Amino acid sequence: MSDALLEAGALSVSVEDADSDTPDERPLFGEPGTEPDVLAWGHNRVVALMPDGTDPAQMVAQATAASAPFAAWEAWTVRDVPDADWVRLTQSQFQPIPIAGRLWIVPSWHRDDPAVPGLDDAGSADGRIHIELDPGLAFGTGSHPTTHLCLEWLEATLPLGATVLDYGCGSGILAIAAGKLGASAVTGVDIDEQAVQATRDNAAVNHVAVQALLPDGLTGGQYQVVVANILSNPLKVLAPMLSGRVAAGGDLVLSGVLARQAEEVAAAYAPWLAMSVWREKDGWVCLHGRRI
Repeated sequence: MSDALLEAGALSVSVEDADSDTPDERPLFGEPGTEPDVLAWGHNRVVALMPDGTDPAQMVAQATAASAPFAAWEAWTVRDVPDADWVRLTQSQFQPIPIAGRLWIVPSWHRDDPAVPGLDDAGSADGRIHIELDPGLAFGTGSHPTTHLCLEWLEATLPLGATVLDYGCGSGILAIAAGKLGASAVTGVDIDEQAVQATRDNAAVNHVAVQALLPDGLTGGQYQVVVANILSNPLKVLAPMLSGRVAAGGDLVLSGVLARQAEEVAAAYAPWLAMSVWREKDGWVCLHGRRI
């Protein structure tokens, strides 16, 4: 039906769970290894965006004729989408974010916002540090509690001159923060090529040197700080590798873990490091361990 509507002239089509916000709502996207057997909802709502002046009845009739399995479908409705400055509307959803005492995550369109402390690339006289970051294709805008927790740990604890590995770097926000907080060398790794490129681009904007790589490009070696903000299942699978990347006396910082998952994630790392909850925020935790 989506394809038929597009061929009939729809500008875009989305499929939604018709049972959303009800007891029958069905999640499709979970952690790796916990996905449902069938990636489909029981009842679907198809939403098509049509050009102004289009006859909806004609478009529906054409689409229905072209998609025999959906010839009998429920009554449809039409609603107007008011014109708007969509760029400005999208930007309004992303405001400057203060992290703990020193770090600020600032979208580029707020660069000259008088409400944000005036900061240069090295930080202002009062020690605040400005990370310029726009939302994009890679995960990480600084708004999620797990990102906050990792940034708070880096700000409070990162040793000056430490070498840092950010595994699952996404937008590169943690790697960039580490560089601005005084790390001597920072490496970011992600399985997504777009994330690797986003990390490189964002690091350049922030004038921070970050070596961004796919996992296959990561050579041997250990780091004084390894940080991974992913999800609990991948973290458990990666336990031997991530533990092995921590140098003697170094720190391992994990997040993307719900409070109820903390014990099982810590247990996965127990053969190598003793992990414990460093801090909790909105039901998420940051785990920390030091390699003896």
